[in-house]
Amino acid sequence: MSTTSTELAGYTERRIRRSPGVIAVIAVVTLLLAVAVPVGFTVGWGDTGYRMLSRGYPGELTAILSASLRIIVDLAWWTVAGCLVSVLGVLAAPRKTSVSVDASLELRVLRAALLVWMLAAAALVPVDAADANGLGIDRLAEPGALSYLVEAAYLPKAWLFVFFAVMVAAVISYVADRWATLLPVALLASLSALAPVLVHQVQVGADHDFGSDAAIFQTLASAVLFGTVLMLFVRLVSGRLLRPVALHRARWVCTVSWFVVVLSDAVLGVFKLSGPLEGNATVALLAIRVGILALVGVFLASWWIVRRRLTDRRIFVGGSVLVVLGAAFFGLSVAMTRVPPPQYFVVTNTSQIFFGYDITEIAPTMEVLVTHWRPNILFLVLSVAAIAVYVSAVVRLRRRGDRWPAGRIVAWILGWLVVIIATSSAMGQYAGAQFGTHMIVHMSLNMLAPVLLVLGGVVTLLLRATVSHSRNQPAGPHEWITAVLHWPGTRFIYNPIIVFIVYIGSYYGLYLTPLFENIMRYHWAHQAMNVHFLVVGYLFYGLVIGVDRPPRPLPPIGKLGFVLAAMPFHAFFGVILMTAPTPLAENFYRTLDFPWMGDLMVQQYLGGGVAWAGGELPLLIVVIALGIQWARQDHREATRKDRHLDTGVDDEFDAYNRMLTELAERSQRQAGPSLAPPPPKESR
Repeated sequence: MSTTSTELAGYTERRIRRSPGVIAVIAVVTLLLAVAVPVGFTVGWGDTGYRMLSRGYPGELTAILSASLRIIVDLAWWTVAGCLVSVLGVLAAPRKTSVSVDASLELRVLRAALLVWMLAAAALVPVDAADANGLGIDRLAEPGALSYLVEAAYLPKAWLFVFFAVMVAAVISYVADRWATLLPVALLASLSALAPVLVHQVQVGADHDFGSDAAIFQTLASAVLFGTVLMLFVRLVSGRLLRPVALHRARWVCTVSWFVVVLSDAVLGVFKLSGPLEGNATVALLAIRVGILALVGVFLASWWIVRRRLTDRRIFVGGSVLVVLGAAFFGLSVAMTRVPPPQYFVVTNTSQIFFGYDITEIAPTMEVLVTHWRPNILFLVLSVAAIAVYVSAVVRLRRRGDRWPAGRIVAWILGWLVVIIATSSAMGQYAGAQFGTHMIVHMSLNMLAPVLLVLGGVVTLLLRATVSHSRNQPAGPHEWITAVLHWPGTRFIYNPIIVFIVYIGSYYGLYLTPLFENIMRYHWAHQAMNVHFLVVGYLFYGLVIGVDRPPRPLPPIGKLGFVLAAMPFHAFFGVILMTAPTPLAENFYRTLDFPWMGDLMVQQYLGGGVAWAGGELPLLIVVIALGIQWARQDHREATRKDRHLDTGVDDEFDAYNRMLTELAERSQRQAGPSLAPPPPKESR
């Protein structure tokens, strides 16, 4: 082992080398755990899982091919996640406007992993079409078989989405020359990782709304945890530089993501083990995963304990152990996709199939709407995290002696409380079964909550609460936010024309097409729809009354016109709903057929009325906010001009008064003494 240290910009860079033989052993053990465990389980499990689902066995070749391709896909996802986390934050490159050359290794690995992911997803479309339908791959050669099998199962369609999304991400990664340009790659990669997860095991059974939301956090956090460890280890054994600040950030990333994995895995475990446990391999696989996570927690705790006494040996040993544990966790996770979990075999009714919970006999009376709560894990976690970050930034600002308006704090917290009420109260539960309630939730997420959130000024707060670093220091949150604000993609997203079209077009494109009925059948799609409402509403009202200055600000009168121009489209959409001859998503609502549902047209009429009149309260808030902002702007302008005049630099008014005096004296000389001079203009 040899160690080289240099000083760059005030922080130490460390180069660690290890014996190639030791690295080879670790690589072999890692590959065996990541590959042999799921493949061996697939061979050993045989046709048991297929028989449990009363499905034909497609043959060992098809099963092994499906499992092997899934290993490649998931490993590529973990690698992509590790590269992105490293490049976007952990490596702590000096402040630059472009992607750092220090991350050249990660960028090369990222591009290669995206290409592998894309090709493996393309191969999984036909393979999983056969595997999911219990047929061998040889049947794909029959005329029309592939299109029929893809249509008959969810996974092949998910792999099609993954193929195109990862292809776009790969193209962007090859042209990325700025830090913020990699953010779309991260978004597309995250959606691609979630697609096959959300349409598979967690979509089935009672309480699958909990399981699906927990799977979102578990899928992302596990990739961040072990992917970051993997890429730091690769950088370490390749002789690349490891700065102490990078190790510090990696420690925080791994610790936070470990907690998220543990909590989400606990929810998933309770959800999956809610059925008959006897003879189901999921129990043993989950138990081993719990043990692995416990060991990872021990090593992370030791990392914190010895963080000031890190030696080369400790860094290498700790990294090696975490990589091996990550490979074992990975192999068990892939193996679990090959066996139906216990919750598959619990009898569920129509309500539980579509929503995850039973509201068949509970009518949405006023008492029920007020007292019945069911946490929407996704939005509850996002809301709590957003409030916690905001409050911590305010506390940090005030400790520094700076002030932050209390009204903004109240607006931000109220905005997220509206999100929690709309999604976790009984309104959120009945939004899928009653169109009128759905429209109330829609308006709350699309209009009321965004109006309050943009008044919170979160971007301005974070910029003021974070510290700006010099160009020689590692970039931090302040530089990251600034990079996003100056990114051309942000200007494109905030283009007023695009925002207006998406905001208004969402109503007509969603509800007046078959898309709405398809979305209401799946919890993950319903969640995606609510996220869309919230984001689009935030962009729209951010242009109008947002405290944060958008990349394309509107003139004052244009802001009011922007809102007023949208109101007729709301009214017209409401009229369309109220006068429609047939109810929207009629087949879906008829399938539910709850005894308390009543007349579907009455519910649609109510929903149309909400869409028509629902914009009045946000419009009132917008008009009041605009009036206050304009008054403050005039006050600031007057104060600025007074300060400018008080400096004596601007003699505009003095010159004007002298001119008037001279004109008056000239008039007196020409017309006589009776002519009174005009009064001089007074400066403000």
